[in-house]
Amino acid sequence: MPLTPRIILTVFLGYTFLLFFVSWFTSRKANNSTFFIGNRASPWFVVAYGMVGASLSGVTFISIPGWVGDTGFSYMMVVIGYLLGYFAIARVLLPLYYRLNLTSIYSYLESRFGFWSYKTGAFYFLLSRIIGASFRMFLVVNVLQIFVFDAWNIPFGITVSLFILLIWLYTFKGGIRTIVWTDTLQTTFMLLAIGISVYLIATELDLSLSGLLATVKESGYSNMIITDITSRQHWLKQFISGAFIAIVMTGLDQDMMQKNLSCRNLKDAQKNVITLSWILVPVNLMFLFLGASLYLFAVHKGIQIPDLTDDLFPTIAIKHLSIFAGLTFFIGLIAAAYSSADSALTALTTSFSIDFLGIEKKENLTEQQRIRIRTYVHLGISLIVLMVIIIFRAINDQAVIQKLFTIAGYTYGPLLGLFAFGLFTNWQVKDRWIPVIALISPIICYFLSLYVPTILYGYTFGFELLIVNGLLTFFGLYLVKKK
Repeated sequence: MPLTPRIILTVFLGYTFLLFFVSWFTSRKANNSTFFIGNRASPWFVVAYGMVGASLSGVTFISIPGWVGDTGFSYMMVVIGYLLGYFAIARVLLPLYYRLNLTSIYSYLESRFGFWSYKTGAFYFLLSRIIGASFRMFLVVNVLQIFVFDAWNIPFGITVSLFILLIWLYTFKGGIRTIVWTDTLQTTFMLLAIGISVYLIATELDLSLSGLLATVKESGYSNMIITDITSRQHWLKQFISGAFIAIVMTGLDQDMMQKNLSCRNLKDAQKNVITLSWILVPVNLMFLFLGASLYLFAVHKGIQIPDLTDDLFPTIAIKHLSIFAGLTFFIGLIAAAYSSADSALTALTTSFSIDFLGIEKKENLTEQQRIRIRTYVHLGISLIVLMVIIIFRAINDQAVIQKLFTIAGYTYGPLLGLFAFGLFTNWQVKDRWIPVIALISPIICYFLSLYVPTILYGYTFGFELLIVNGLLTFFGLYLVKKK
Protein backbone atom coordinates (compact mmCIF):
# COMPACT_ATOMS: atom_id res chain seq x y z
CA MET A 1 0.00 0.00 0.00
CA PRO A 2 1.51 3.39 -0.99
CA LEU A 3 2.02 6.19 1.51
CA THR A 4 -0.94 8.41 0.67
CA PRO A 5 -1.67 11.94 1.85
CA ARG A 6 -4.70 10.58 3.70
CA ILE A 7 -2.50 8.24 5.76
CA ILE A 8 -0.04 11.02 6.58
CA LEU A 9 -2.86 13.35 7.59
CA THR A 10 -4.28 10.66 9.88
CA VAL A 11 -0.89 10.29 11.59
CA PHE A 12 -0.61 14.07 11.94
CA LEU A 13 -4.04 14.36 13.55
CA GLY A 14 -3.38 11.39 15.83
CA TYR A 15 -0.13 12.89 17.10
CA THR A 16 -1.84 16.25 17.58
CA PHE A 17 -4.57 14.59 19.64
CA LEU A 18 -1.87 13.12 21.89
CA LEU A 19 -0.44 16.61 22.49
CA PHE A 20 -3.88 17.96 23.35
CA PHE A 21 -4.31 15.20 25.92
CA VAL A 22 -1.02 16.19 27.58
CA SER A 23 -2.10 19.83 27.41
CA TRP A 24 -5.40 19.06 29.16
CA PHE A 25 -3.59 17.18 31.91
CA THR A 26 -0.92 19.84 32.53
CA SER A 27 -2.99 23.01 32.21
CA ARG A 28 -5.46 22.38 35.01
CA LYS A 29 -5.55 25.24 37.54
CA ALA A 30 -3.05 27.16 35.37
CA ASN A 31 -2.30 30.84 35.91
CA ASN A 32 0.29 33.28 34.55
CA SER A 33 3.02 31.79 36.75
CA THR A 34 2.19 28.40 35.24
CA PHE A 35 2.40 29.81 31.72
CA PHE A 36 5.65 31.77 32.23
CA ILE A 37 7.76 29.54 34.54
CA GLY A 38 5.70 26.41 35.24
CA ASN A 39 5.31 27.49 38.90
CA ARG A 40 9.01 26.56 39.21
CA ALA A 41 8.03 22.93 39.72
CA SER A 42 9.47 21.14 36.65
CA PRO A 43 11.63 18.04 37.33
CA TRP A 44 15.11 18.78 35.98
CA PHE A 45 15.57 15.42 34.24
CA VAL A 46 12.28 15.89 32.36
CA VAL A 47 13.39 19.37 31.28
CA ALA A 48 16.82 18.07 30.19
CA TYR A 49 15.37 15.26 28.08
CA GLY A 50 12.71 17.46 26.53
CA MET A 51 15.21 20.21 25.70
CA VAL A 52 17.06 17.78 23.43
CA GLY A 53 14.17 17.96 20.98
CA ALA A 54 13.82 21.72 21.42
CA SER A 55 17.56 22.20 20.78
CA LEU A 56 17.42 20.10 17.62
CA SER A 57 14.12 21.13 16.02
CA GLY A 58 13.24 20.71 12.37
CA VAL A 59 16.47 22.41 11.31
CA THR A 60 18.58 19.58 12.68
CA PHE A 61 16.11 16.93 11.59
CA ILE A 62 16.24 17.87 7.92
CA SER A 63 19.10 20.28 7.25
CA ILE A 64 22.03 18.68 9.06
CA PRO A 65 21.74 15.29 7.28
CA GLY A 66 21.70 17.16 3.95
CA TRP A 67 24.64 19.31 5.03
CA VAL A 68 26.94 16.27 5.26
CA GLY A 69 27.38 16.19 1.48
CA ASP A 70 29.25 19.51 1.49
CA THR A 71 30.86 19.67 4.94
CA GLY A 72 31.15 16.08 6.17
CA PHE A 73 31.06 15.69 9.93
CA SER A 74 32.73 19.07 10.55
CA TYR A 75 29.59 20.25 12.37
CA MET A 76 30.63 17.98 15.26
CA MET A 77 33.30 20.54 16.21
CA VAL A 78 30.48 23.03 16.78
CA VAL A 79 28.71 20.47 18.97
CA ILE A 80 31.87 19.82 21.00
CA GLY A 81 32.15 23.57 21.46
CA TYR A 82 28.64 23.46 22.94
CA LEU A 83 30.10 21.67 25.98
CA LEU A 84 32.17 24.72 26.87
CA GLY A 85 29.24 27.06 26.22
CA TYR A 86 26.79 25.08 28.35
CA PHE A 87 29.31 24.94 31.18
CA ALA A 88 29.48 28.75 31.11
CA ILE A 89 25.68 28.92 31.18
CA ALA A 90 25.53 26.64 34.22
CA ARG A 91 28.26 28.42 36.17
CA VAL A 92 27.73 32.08 35.19
CA LEU A 93 24.28 32.82 33.75
CA LEU A 94 21.97 30.51 35.69
CA PRO A 95 23.22 31.68 39.13
CA LEU A 96 22.55 35.26 38.00
CA TYR A 97 19.02 34.51 36.79
CA TYR A 98 18.06 32.59 39.92
CA ARG A 99 19.63 35.14 42.27
CA LEU A 100 17.55 37.91 40.68
CA ASN A 101 14.46 35.64 40.54
CA LEU A 102 13.87 36.55 36.88
CA THR A 103 10.96 35.54 34.70
CA SER A 104 12.31 37.36 31.64
CA ILE A 105 16.10 37.16 31.54
CA TYR A 106 16.30 40.59 29.86
CA SER A 107 15.08 42.23 33.07
CA TYR A 108 18.72 41.95 34.19
CA LEU A 109 19.72 44.58 31.64
CA GLU A 110 17.37 47.13 33.19
CA SER A 111 18.82 46.71 36.67
CA ARG A 112 22.39 46.76 35.30
CA PHE A 113 22.23 49.56 32.71
CA GLY A 114 18.78 51.09 32.41
CA PHE A 115 15.57 51.34 30.40
CA TRP A 116 16.99 51.50 26.87
CA SER A 117 19.40 48.62 27.41
CA TYR A 118 16.53 46.50 28.69
CA LYS A 119 14.29 47.29 25.73
CA THR A 120 17.13 46.78 23.26
CA GLY A 121 17.93 43.33 24.62
CA ALA A 122 14.28 42.29 24.61
CA PHE A 123 13.79 43.68 21.09
CA TYR A 124 16.73 41.71 19.72
CA PHE A 125 15.39 38.53 21.28
CA LEU A 126 11.97 39.13 19.73
CA LEU A 127 13.54 39.80 16.33
CA SER A 128 15.90 36.81 16.56
CA ARG A 129 13.33 34.33 17.77
CA ILE A 130 10.57 35.41 15.38
CA ILE A 131 12.92 34.95 12.44
CA GLY A 132 14.43 31.71 13.78
CA ALA A 133 11.11 30.15 14.76
CA SER A 134 9.59 31.09 11.41
CA PHE A 135 12.47 29.46 9.52
CA ARG A 136 12.18 26.28 11.56
CA MET A 137 8.43 26.06 11.13
CA PHE A 138 8.63 26.83 7.42
CA LEU A 139 11.06 23.97 6.87
CA VAL A 140 8.77 21.29 8.24
CA VAL A 141 5.40 22.77 7.26
CA ASN A 142 6.62 23.10 3.68
CA VAL A 143 7.30 19.35 3.56
CA LEU A 144 3.81 18.65 4.92
CA GLN A 145 2.41 21.00 2.29
CA ILE A 146 4.18 19.24 -0.58
CA PHE A 147 3.41 15.67 0.47
CA VAL A 148 -0.01 16.11 2.10
CA PHE A 149 -1.99 19.30 1.60
CA ASP A 150 -1.11 19.86 -2.06
CA ALA A 151 -3.10 16.70 -2.78
CA TRP A 152 -6.27 18.62 -1.87
CA ASN A 153 -5.08 21.92 -3.42
CA ILE A 154 -5.03 23.59 0.00
CA PRO A 155 -3.05 26.86 -0.14
CA PHE A 156 0.15 27.09 1.87
CA GLY A 157 -1.26 29.98 3.92
CA ILE A 158 -4.14 27.80 5.10
CA THR A 159 -1.74 24.99 6.05
CA VAL A 160 0.43 27.29 8.14
CA SER A 161 -2.59 28.91 9.74
CA LEU A 162 -3.96 25.51 10.78
CA PHE A 163 -0.59 24.43 12.19
CA ILE A 164 -0.12 27.59 14.26
CA LEU A 165 -3.74 27.51 15.45
CA LEU A 166 -3.25 23.98 16.79
CA ILE A 167 -0.10 25.07 18.64
CA TRP A 168 -1.87 28.08 20.10
CA LEU A 169 -4.76 25.95 21.31
CA TYR A 170 -2.67 23.40 23.21
CA THR A 171 -0.29 25.97 24.75
CA PHE A 172 -2.42 29.06 25.42
CA LYS A 173 -3.40 27.94 28.92
CA GLY A 174 -0.60 25.76 30.33
CA GLY A 175 2.29 27.51 28.57
CA ILE A 176 5.72 26.37 29.69
CA ARG A 177 4.36 23.67 32.03
CA THR A 178 2.63 22.01 29.09
CA ILE A 179 5.67 22.41 26.85
CA VAL A 180 8.06 20.81 29.35
CA TRP A 181 6.03 17.60 29.12
CA THR A 182 5.11 17.69 25.42
CA ASP A 183 8.82 18.17 24.64
CA THR A 184 9.51 14.72 26.08
CA LEU A 185 7.18 13.28 23.45
CA GLN A 186 8.80 15.34 20.69
CA THR A 187 12.31 14.21 21.66
CA THR A 188 11.30 10.53 21.86
CA PHE A 189 9.61 10.44 18.45
CA MET A 190 12.39 12.43 16.80
CA LEU A 191 15.12 10.10 18.05
CA LEU A 192 13.09 7.01 17.17
CA ALA A 193 12.67 8.36 13.64
CA ILE A 194 16.42 8.76 13.22
CA GLY A 195 17.27 5.33 14.65
CA ILE A 196 14.64 3.52 12.57
CA SER A 197 15.64 5.39 9.39
CA VAL A 198 19.29 4.36 9.82
CA TYR A 199 18.27 0.74 10.38
CA LEU A 200 16.06 0.70 7.28
CA ILE A 201 18.79 2.21 5.10
CA ALA A 202 21.28 -0.40 6.34
CA THR A 203 18.77 -3.14 5.47
CA GLU A 204 18.29 -1.73 1.95
CA LEU A 205 22.06 -1.72 1.46
CA ASP A 206 22.34 -5.33 2.74
CA LEU A 207 24.54 -4.17 5.60
CA SER A 208 24.42 -4.68 9.32
CA LEU A 209 24.54 -1.57 11.48
CA SER A 210 28.21 -2.25 12.19
CA GLY A 211 28.79 -2.70 8.46
CA LEU A 212 27.10 0.62 7.70
CA LEU A 213 29.18 2.25 10.42
CA ALA A 214 32.38 0.92 8.83
CA THR A 215 31.26 2.07 5.37
CA VAL A 216 30.54 5.59 6.61
CA LYS A 217 33.86 5.69 8.45
CA GLU A 218 35.76 4.75 5.27
CA SER A 219 33.89 7.31 3.17
CA GLY A 220 34.91 10.93 2.84
CA TYR A 221 31.77 12.03 4.64
CA SER A 222 33.07 11.21 8.13
CA ASN A 223 35.82 13.84 8.21
CA MET A 224 35.41 16.10 11.26
CA ILE A 225 38.61 18.12 11.10
CA ILE A 226 38.94 20.83 8.43
CA THR A 227 42.39 22.44 8.57
CA ASP A 228 42.02 25.04 5.81
CA ILE A 229 42.04 28.30 7.79
CA THR A 230 40.17 30.14 5.02
CA SER A 231 37.27 27.66 5.21
CA ARG A 232 34.10 28.44 7.13
CA GLN A 233 34.38 24.92 8.60
CA HIS A 234 37.92 25.21 10.01
CA TRP A 235 37.89 23.10 13.19
CA LEU A 236 39.01 25.86 15.59
CA LYS A 237 36.49 28.33 14.17
CA GLN A 238 33.79 25.71 14.59
CA PHE A 239 34.77 24.85 18.17
CA ILE A 240 34.95 28.44 19.43
CA SER A 241 31.82 29.39 17.54
CA GLY A 242 29.99 26.41 19.02
CA ALA A 243 30.74 27.62 22.53
CA PHE A 244 29.39 31.10 21.81
CA ILE A 245 26.39 29.79 19.86
CA ALA A 246 25.42 27.76 22.92
CA ILE A 247 25.81 30.80 25.17
CA VAL A 248 23.71 33.15 23.05
CA MET A 249 21.15 30.75 21.55
CA THR A 250 20.52 29.02 24.87
CA GLY A 251 21.90 31.11 27.73
CA LEU A 252 20.77 34.48 26.37
CA ASP A 253 17.59 33.17 24.75
CA GLN A 254 14.31 33.49 26.66
CA ASP A 255 12.90 30.47 24.83
CA MET A 256 15.54 28.04 26.12
CA MET A 257 16.11 29.69 29.49
CA GLN A 258 12.41 29.75 30.32
CA LYS A 259 12.49 25.96 30.65
CA ASN A 260 15.53 26.13 32.91
CA LEU A 261 13.85 28.76 35.05
CA SER A 262 10.91 26.40 35.53
CA CYS A 263 13.13 24.00 37.50
CA ARG A 264 12.68 23.81 41.27
CA ASN A 265 15.99 25.47 42.14
CA LEU A 266 19.38 26.55 40.77
CA LYS A 267 21.07 23.20 41.42
CA ASP A 268 18.43 21.34 39.41
CA ALA A 269 18.70 23.87 36.57
CA GLN A 270 22.50 23.42 36.47
CA LYS A 271 22.17 19.63 36.38
CA ASN A 272 19.70 20.03 33.53
CA VAL A 273 22.06 22.17 31.43
CA ILE A 274 25.14 20.00 31.94
CA THR A 275 23.20 16.79 31.23
CA LEU A 276 21.71 18.32 28.09
CA SER A 277 25.13 19.35 26.78
CA TRP A 278 26.49 15.79 26.96
CA ILE A 279 23.37 14.22 25.47
CA LEU A 280 23.59 16.53 22.45
CA VAL A 281 26.97 15.08 21.42
CA PRO A 282 25.84 11.53 20.51
CA VAL A 283 22.46 12.79 19.29
CA ASN A 284 24.02 15.18 16.76
CA LEU A 285 26.44 12.46 15.73
CA MET A 286 23.40 10.31 14.97
CA PHE A 287 22.05 12.98 12.64
CA LEU A 288 25.36 13.29 10.82
CA PHE A 289 25.62 9.50 10.54
CA LEU A 290 22.12 9.48 9.05
CA GLY A 291 23.21 12.13 6.54
CA ALA A 292 26.20 10.07 5.40
CA SER A 293 23.96 6.99 5.14
CA LEU A 294 21.51 8.91 2.96
CA TYR A 295 24.26 9.99 0.56
CA LEU A 296 25.69 6.46 0.37
CA PHE A 297 22.18 5.11 -0.29
CA ALA A 298 21.63 7.68 -3.04
CA VAL A 299 24.89 6.76 -4.77
CA HIS A 300 24.19 3.03 -4.46
CA LYS A 301 20.67 3.38 -5.93
CA GLY A 302 21.59 5.98 -8.55
CA ILE A 303 19.33 8.64 -7.01
CA GLN A 304 20.03 12.22 -8.05
CA ILE A 305 20.91 14.48 -5.12
CA PRO A 306 18.35 17.33 -4.86
CA ASP A 307 19.57 20.86 -5.57
CA LEU A 308 18.37 21.88 -2.10
CA THR A 309 20.00 19.38 0.25
CA ASP A 310 17.23 19.93 2.81
CA ASP A 311 15.11 17.78 0.48
CA LEU A 312 17.44 14.75 0.61
CA PHE A 313 16.01 13.07 3.72
CA PRO A 314 12.32 13.50 2.83
CA THR A 315 12.90 12.47 -0.80
CA ILE A 316 14.61 9.18 0.09
CA ALA A 317 12.36 8.36 3.05
CA ILE A 318 9.14 8.87 1.11
CA LYS A 319 9.99 7.91 -2.47
CA HIS A 320 12.72 5.29 -2.21
CA LEU A 321 12.11 3.39 1.04
CA SER A 322 9.13 1.48 2.44
CA ILE A 323 5.83 2.96 3.62
CA PHE A 324 7.02 2.33 7.19
CA ALA A 325 10.11 4.48 6.52
CA GLY A 326 7.93 7.26 5.15
CA LEU A 327 5.62 7.17 8.17
CA THR A 328 8.62 7.14 10.50
CA PHE A 329 10.00 10.22 8.77
CA PHE A 330 6.72 12.10 9.03
CA ILE A 331 6.26 11.28 12.71
CA GLY A 332 9.75 12.62 13.41
CA LEU A 333 9.05 15.63 11.24
CA ILE A 334 5.81 16.44 13.03
CA ALA A 335 7.54 16.08 16.39
CA ALA A 336 10.31 18.43 15.23
CA ALA A 337 7.78 20.97 13.97
CA TYR A 338 5.81 21.10 17.19
CA SER A 339 8.93 21.05 19.36
CA SER A 340 10.46 24.17 17.84
CA ALA A 341 7.21 26.08 17.43
CA ASP A 342 5.35 25.73 20.72
CA SER A 343 8.13 26.90 23.04
CA ALA A 344 9.06 29.76 20.68
CA LEU A 345 5.52 31.17 20.70
CA THR A 346 5.38 30.84 24.49
CA ALA A 347 8.74 32.56 25.00
CA LEU A 348 7.86 35.38 22.62
CA THR A 349 4.59 35.88 24.47
CA THR A 350 6.43 35.93 27.80
CA SER A 351 9.00 38.46 26.65
CA PHE A 352 6.51 40.86 25.08
CA SER A 353 4.08 40.61 28.01
CA ILE A 354 6.75 41.25 30.64
CA ASP A 355 9.43 43.28 28.85
CA PHE A 356 7.21 45.62 26.84
CA LEU A 357 3.79 45.56 28.49
CA GLY A 358 5.13 45.10 32.02
CA ILE A 359 2.10 43.14 33.21
CA GLU A 360 3.96 41.83 36.27
CA LYS A 361 4.65 45.38 37.47
CA LYS A 362 1.12 46.74 37.06
CA GLU A 363 -0.33 46.17 40.49
CA ASN A 364 -3.74 47.55 39.48
CA LEU A 365 -4.36 44.55 37.20
CA THR A 366 -6.19 41.50 38.51
CA GLU A 367 -4.95 38.01 37.73
CA GLN A 368 -7.78 37.53 35.24
CA GLN A 369 -6.84 40.78 33.45
CA ARG A 370 -3.21 39.65 33.24
CA ILE A 371 -4.28 36.31 31.78
CA ARG A 372 -6.50 38.06 29.24
CA ILE A 373 -3.67 40.38 28.11
CA ARG A 374 -1.24 37.47 27.86
CA THR A 375 -3.77 35.50 25.78
CA TYR A 376 -4.16 38.38 23.31
CA VAL A 377 -0.37 38.76 23.06
CA HIS A 378 -0.03 35.02 22.42
CA LEU A 379 -2.52 35.31 19.55
CA GLY A 380 -0.81 38.41 18.13
CA ILE A 381 2.63 36.77 18.18
CA SER A 382 1.18 33.74 16.40
CA LEU A 383 -0.19 35.95 13.62
CA ILE A 384 3.19 37.69 13.17
CA VAL A 385 5.00 34.36 12.87
CA LEU A 386 2.38 33.25 10.34
CA MET A 387 3.12 36.26 8.13
CA VAL A 388 6.90 35.81 8.37
CA ILE A 389 6.63 32.15 7.33
CA ILE A 390 4.61 33.07 4.26
CA ILE A 391 7.16 35.76 3.33
CA PHE A 392 10.05 33.36 3.86
CA ARG A 393 8.51 30.79 1.54
CA ALA A 394 8.60 33.36 -1.23
CA ILE A 395 12.34 34.11 -0.81
CA ASN A 396 13.82 30.77 0.36
CA ASP A 397 16.98 30.07 -1.65
CA GLN A 398 19.45 28.12 0.53
CA ALA A 399 19.74 25.49 3.24
CA VAL A 400 17.77 26.75 6.21
CA ILE A 401 20.36 25.97 8.86
CA GLN A 402 22.94 28.20 7.14
CA LYS A 403 20.48 31.07 6.93
CA LEU A 404 19.36 30.58 10.52
CA PHE A 405 22.88 30.83 11.95
CA THR A 406 23.83 33.67 9.62
CA ILE A 407 20.93 35.76 10.90
CA ALA A 408 21.65 34.72 14.48
CA GLY A 409 25.17 36.06 14.06
CA TYR A 410 23.71 39.51 13.46
CA THR A 411 20.84 39.55 15.94
CA TYR A 412 22.35 37.70 18.89
CA GLY A 413 25.69 39.54 18.74
CA PRO A 414 24.44 42.68 20.54
CA LEU A 415 22.94 40.49 23.28
CA LEU A 416 26.30 38.80 23.74
CA GLY A 417 28.06 42.16 24.04
CA LEU A 418 25.49 43.60 26.46
CA PHE A 419 25.54 40.66 28.85
CA ALA A 420 29.34 40.31 28.70
CA PHE A 421 29.84 43.99 29.50
CA GLY A 422 27.35 43.76 32.35
CA LEU A 423 28.85 40.62 33.87
CA PHE A 424 32.58 41.25 33.47
CA THR A 425 32.88 44.99 34.11
CA ASN A 426 31.65 47.36 36.80
CA TRP A 427 31.21 50.32 34.46
CA GLN A 428 27.94 52.12 33.94
CA VAL A 429 27.04 53.40 30.47
CA LYS A 430 25.06 56.22 28.91
CA ASP A 431 21.92 54.19 28.50
CA ARG A 432 20.34 56.24 25.71
CA TRP A 433 23.20 55.28 23.32
CA ILE A 434 22.63 51.51 23.63
CA PRO A 435 20.08 51.17 20.78
CA VAL A 436 22.47 53.00 18.43
CA ILE A 437 25.40 50.74 19.31
CA ALA A 438 23.25 47.62 18.98
CA LEU A 439 22.25 48.75 15.48
CA ILE A 440 25.70 49.80 14.26
CA SER A 441 27.49 46.60 15.35
CA PRO A 442 25.49 44.22 13.10
CA ILE A 443 25.81 46.65 10.17
CA ILE A 444 29.60 46.69 10.55
CA CYS A 445 29.57 42.88 10.70
CA TYR A 446 27.60 42.70 7.48
CA PHE A 447 30.21 44.76 5.61
CA LEU A 448 33.02 42.77 7.21
CA SER A 449 31.50 39.58 5.86
CA LEU A 450 31.46 41.12 2.39
CA TYR A 451 34.97 42.59 2.22
CA VAL A 452 37.18 40.57 4.60
CA PRO A 453 37.73 37.75 2.03
CA THR A 454 39.28 40.30 -0.33
CA ILE A 455 41.42 41.95 2.36
CA LEU A 456 42.60 38.80 4.20
CA TYR A 457 43.53 36.57 1.26
CA GLY A 458 40.29 34.62 0.98
CA TYR A 459 39.47 34.29 4.68
CA THR A 460 35.71 33.91 5.11
CA PHE A 461 33.68 34.32 8.26
CA GLY A 462 31.74 31.35 9.55
CA PHE A 463 29.82 31.25 12.79
CA GLU A 464 32.60 33.30 14.44
CA LEU A 465 30.91 36.39 13.02
CA LEU A 466 28.75 36.14 16.14
CA ILE A 467 31.83 36.71 18.33
CA VAL A 468 32.97 39.68 16.27
CA ASN A 469 29.50 41.20 16.58
CA GLY A 470 29.59 40.79 20.35
CA LEU A 471 33.07 42.33 20.58
CA LEU A 472 31.97 45.34 18.54
CA THR A 473 29.01 45.87 20.87
CA PHE A 474 31.31 45.50 23.90
CA PHE A 475 33.71 48.10 22.47
CA GLY A 476 30.82 50.43 21.70
CA LEU A 477 29.62 50.18 25.30
CA TYR A 478 33.13 51.03 26.48
CA LEU A 479 33.08 54.18 24.36
CA VAL A 480 29.88 55.41 26.02
CA LYS A 481 30.72 54.41 29.60
CA LYS A 482 30.21 57.00 32.28
CA LYS A 483 33.29 58.61 33.78
